[in-house]
Amino acid sequence: MELSSFYPVICTTRLPESRDFYVRLMGFEVTFEADWYVSLRRGPYELALLDHSHPTLPAAYRRPVAGLLLNFEVADVDAEWERLVAGEGLRPELELRSEDFGQRHFIVADPDGVLIDVITPIPPSEEYAAQYAAQYVAP
Repeated sequence: MELSSFYPVICTTRLPESRDFYVRLMGFEVTFEADWYVSLRRGPYELALLDHSHPTLPAAYRRPVAGLLLNFEVADVDAEWERLVAGEGLRPELELRSEDFGQRHFIVADPDGVLIDVITPIPPSEEYAAQYAAQYVAP
């Protein structure tokens, strides 16, 4: 398979609110919008939102998203904590913290409950460093 693009499509019950969340808070731009579907882009990254009840989905799968976690790697997770939690008032689902496996991060949720994990890679503990392929260990 020769891949030309790959992006998640979130089945949502709150299309306008989700669009506004990703545009205003996560910096995406709308590239296509209908009353049932929104395509978003931020640089090379794409994300789409789909009304979960739309007939483009097979009937057995017409339900809202559940159990999805999106990772957003950023240069300064502490600054994003200040912007999103302290400044915008988003409720943290996981408080800002450093993990032995090589991340400093926090988690908030979008309007449909999709978890947004905001991450800055940090050096992992010695125990976890041994589990990474050499080219993927954070500096």
